[in-house]
Amino acid sequence: MLASSVNMERHKHLKLDQSKIDRARKILGAKTEQETVARALDLVLAEGRIVKVHRRLKGVGGFEDAFG
Repeated sequence: MLASSVNMERHKHLKLDQSKIDRARKILGAKTEQETVARALDLVLAEGRIVKVHRRLKGVGGFEDAFG
């Protein structure tokens, strides 16, 4: 799990697609739905940092946007 400077756990009541939770739980090998959502959020945050670096490198000619 990614480290956070401040751990602020709060109770949230969300409507989520159960089939997506089930599929993500299986892919991630998570034991609980809470672990599934936490790990999925960690992945999104990590991907955000990667995308930021890629965008910066694109300007230097390091990467070509294959999807754009």
